[in-house]
Amino acid sequence: MVVAGEPSFRESVDLMFNRAVRYMDLSPGLEQKIRVCNSTYTVRFGVRLRGKIETFTGYRSVHSEHMEPVKGGIRYAINVNQDEVEALAALMTYKCALVETPFGGSKGGLCIDPRQYDERELELITRRFAYELIKRDLINPAQNVPAPDMGTSEREMAWIADQYARMNTTDINAKACVTGKPLNAGGIMGRVEATGRGVQYALREFFRHPEDIAKANLSGTLDGKRIIIQGLGNVGYHAAKFLSEEDGCKITAIIERDGALAGPELDVEDIYQWIRRTGSIRDYPKASFTEDGAKLLEVDCDILIPAAMEGVINLGNADRIKAPLIIEAANGPVTFGADEILRKKGTVIIPDMYANAGGVTVSYFEWVKNLSHIRFGRMQRRAEEARHELLVNELERLSADKGLGWTMSPNFKDKYLKGAGELELVRSGLDDTMRTAYQAMREVWHGREDIKDLRMAAYIVSISRVAATYQSKGI
Repeated sequence: MVVAGEPSFRESVDLMFNRAVRYMDLSPGLEQKIRVCNSTYTVRFGVRLRGKIETFTGYRSVHSEHMEPVKGGIRYAINVNQDEVEALAALMTYKCALVETPFGGSKGGLCIDPRQYDERELELITRRFAYELIKRDLINPAQNVPAPDMGTSEREMAWIADQYARMNTTDINAKACVTGKPLNAGGIMGRVEATGRGVQYALREFFRHPEDIAKANLSGTLDGKRIIIQGLGNVGYHAAKFLSEEDGCKITAIIERDGALAGPELDVEDIYQWIRRTGSIRDYPKASFTEDGAKLLEVDCDILIPAAMEGVINLGNADRIKAPLIIEAANGPVTFGADEILRKKGTVIIPDMYANAGGVTVSYFEWVKNLSHIRFGRMQRRAEEARHELLVNELERLSADKGLGWTMSPNFKDKYLKGAGELELVRSGLDDTMRTAYQAMREVWHGREDIKDLRMAAYIVSISRVAATYQSKGI
């Protein structure tokens, strides 16, 4: 969505980059090297469908190869274009640097409305698109590793991985050519929920710092906070589900493309299942429906989570946004112009390059798992359990021998004796990543008088790390 007088998504990313580098000591040459997109490949290919040949246009953009492989999702959307893909690739570079995953930034897109094709047709299209990219090393475990994005899922990633394996029959690391795969095709537990889970961990870390909570004119903990979610896709659904079920938040509105639902406390799981059954939030019986969903972005709440498209908060509505805290679960949901208006109002924005980095973090874990050819936890889980059991048994023996009558808290033994499996280790690694990255941002935010917001802090941390990598290479 572009409002008159407002920069495009690509221009917004460049303007935010410019705003940050003004406060950094980079040589003009290095600044330009980090800013520009290294390459974009455009492919047009034909697929025979329904008795005729259809031609599709796809892109794969590589923003920075300061580290390789480069990483970034592939999205299927009818409005995909080169500028959008290049802007998203740039965000991936900064995101990977911020959360310290050893990747450069990339992004892919295919101009297609996936809802217009059945599964078999989508497989033919995906395999042909993958073929065009694979033969140019734009999908490769050591050079370029895609993942799901808007309009794609585990299913498409499995097709791409299989296509790569067919074309590279002796590559022992073939499964690592793409992440976000199903478990039975080399995926990792916790990947589907990862971006939404990362949003939850980001908010938890924010609420650990009273000084930061006060900046957003909020108080207390996450418990009881009123949240509006825009977009109940994979990211929005998991973020809303975890925050409501595990942190006591109240989801007061859910905005989808065909309208919005509002109520004192919405049942996220029930609404999600309704959408899966009917394809729409219309006629959902347990909440009030509004045709103009975008209006609900402007309703009073504690936390606003835009989790779908870029540019939904723009010059046209920014001055009416009441939420004191916005966390960008989507890529670029707040435009450059809106960002300025909201900052002047005192709104705290947890930026996209940090907030939605859960996906690439767990993708990194999946890539490492594929390269190591062993699932996490397999070697140590039972050894952990045996050690814990030894300790518990010894404590119980001492209590019995000395007649102390010690009893353990309910469920303590079950929880303590359970060794960490893959899911627990993935969540632990994600939590640690989100905490560490937030602390790096807030150190700049609070440590420098001239840095007034988290987005600027995030860009400074990221660009500094990319610059340091280039300098170590002699560039």
